[in-house]
Amino acid sequence: AVLAAGSGGLLVLAALVGEGVGPATGVPLPSVVLYALSIIAGVWYVLPKAWAALKALRPDMNLLMTIAVAGAILIGEWFEAATVAFLFAVALLLESWSVGRARRAVQSLLEAAPPMARIKRDGQQVEVHPEQVEVGTIFVVRPGEKIPLDGEVVAGDSDVNQAPITGESVPVAKRSSEVVHAGTINGDGLLEVRSTKAASQTTLASIIRLVTQAQSRRAPSEQWVEKFARLYTPAVLAMALAIFLVPPLLLGGVWSEWFYRALVLLVIACPCALVISTPVSIVAALTRSARQGVLVKGGLFMEAPARLQAIAFDKTGTLTEGRPRVTQLIPLNGHSESDLLMRAAALEAGSNHPLAQAVVTEARQRGIDFAAAEAHQALPGKGVTGRLDGKLYWLGSHRYLEERNQETPEIHDQLEALSDEGHSVIAVGTEDHVCGLIALADQPRLQARDTIAALHRLGIKHIAMLTGDNQATARAIASELGIDHVHAELLPENKVETVETLVREYGRVAMVGDGVNDAPALAVSSLGIAMGAAGSDAAIETADIALMADDLSRLPWLIHHSRRVLAVVRQNIAFSLAVKLAFVVLTFAGISSLWGAIAADMGASLLVIANGLRLLR
Repeated sequence: AVLAAGSGGLLVLAALVGEGVGPATGVPLPSVVLYALSIIAGVWYVLPKAWAALKALRPDMNLLMTIAVAGAILIGEWFEAATVAFLFAVALLLESWSVGRARRAVQSLLEAAPPMARIKRDGQQVEVHPEQVEVGTIFVVRPGEKIPLDGEVVAGDSDVNQAPITGESVPVAKRSSEVVHAGTINGDGLLEVRSTKAASQTTLASIIRLVTQAQSRRAPSEQWVEKFARLYTPAVLAMALAIFLVPPLLLGGVWSEWFYRALVLLVIACPCALVISTPVSIVAALTRSARQGVLVKGGLFMEAPARLQAIAFDKTGTLTEGRPRVTQLIPLNGHSESDLLMRAAALEAGSNHPLAQAVVTEARQRGIDFAAAEAHQALPGKGVTGRLDGKLYWLGSHRYLEERNQETPEIHDQLEALSDEGHSVIAVGTEDHVCGLIALADQPRLQARDTIAALHRLGIKHIAMLTGDNQATARAIASELGIDHVHAELLPENKVETVETLVREYGRVAMVGDGVNDAPALAVSSLGIAMGAAGSDAAIETADIALMADDLSRLPWLIHHSRRVLAVVRQNIAFSLAVKLAFVVLTFAGISSLWGAIAADMGASLLVIANGLRLLR
């Protein structure tokens, strides 16, 4: 910045001292000295790069500018030589600033981590750096403070703003035994949290590390621009040499005139705008994604969602909540819903089975009081028995009901109908009769149906669901969500085969799963996307893209964002090349000048930078 400003100041001063523009004979010596100093300041950082490019025989824009400035000096165009040096220095400064701004947006993630943690020590609260807090230490988070480390709440209730990590706009209620993440913001309650990870291993630290690494992974468009520039620059040098030699030698042209036009071509052909346009856009896009709770592993994967033709979803935990809920209570033989649920909860109290926990949770949510059954006995693979008020009750599966010979045709029909709808059904009864049936199912996520519809509107040709669940359950969920095709009763290796088949048929296929159980399928897909990765290191590391919150709506957003990124990159490339082409024509016509060419190039650079930085918004 200092050298660019110095170059500009010396240029203005030289123009004021002498005539400013004209042949060497018309430029006084003081102006020549000032122009020379202006040129030196302008090319100070360019010369070493130009020399390195020359030695490696890999000409680049630095070498093109250096040749153009040297040529202008040789023909006595001091004003134009100094102007080119100054404007190129400004262009490099703008390039550095634009990339720096995009990278600083990523570094703003670092500000999400608070500098101090308040731990309990000898009955007192002591502030220490998060790096000094050992795993298992209890720390206190006051209302409104940022949470310094990943951990598990041991005391207190509060709503936590998880937007810095997951992009969720609505605070999430946190209470005892629930997980919180470093960088999230505590609400109105006081929380005591047990640290579960060292400061360097928190989810926030992983995000910062991976976003930083992502910036070094080039997108296909970046790779294309780089390859194009490697061929383009030597071609420009050859063309400039031809312009300088051919007209004077074959057509009787004036050497000085065509030498000047060759210099103008070197300047305008400099691929500054072309080279800077793509990396600025990709870094801005990566940063915007991270702010939205979408962690993209690099430019390579930033462009991939825009080209997807098919998407395969894991069912459990991805399209559904991953835990069963009571969906229907069917009391029989004079019992009420409350009676049925109370007896079931009493028999299931203390069990860790997902269906048992769903029954107990439903009873508590309905405010039903119950006490654990006495003489409780588990019947593996069948159900449980126990005594309530001295009377023997049982709870079990359809098979257990059949074994007890208590199934009637009416009950059998109800059980079959519920099973066909994708429900798991448990029966509750006594030795005399069946008290009722309880239907449970893993419920689709609230936003799942809208997400599938949005993906169809975006033009995704094929949406499939992959699950190890039975056909009836899978079909019921798929029908409710509007999914095109169902692959049920799959083992992990079957999921891999299914995804490979989709890739062969559709070309570009994304697999969306939890990043752990679905790791093999994620690996063979064109693009692996992990759901709900905020609480899973394995998910963050496995997938190409990680949706940090359990928010399926981020998927359509990601595809739209990726398409916008591609559109901006293509706009920048097309505009840069169009400006070059226009000035090449003007050069052949003898209309353009050195300083006009570099001004146009800098203007093009400014426009493509501004266009790329729009992706931050």
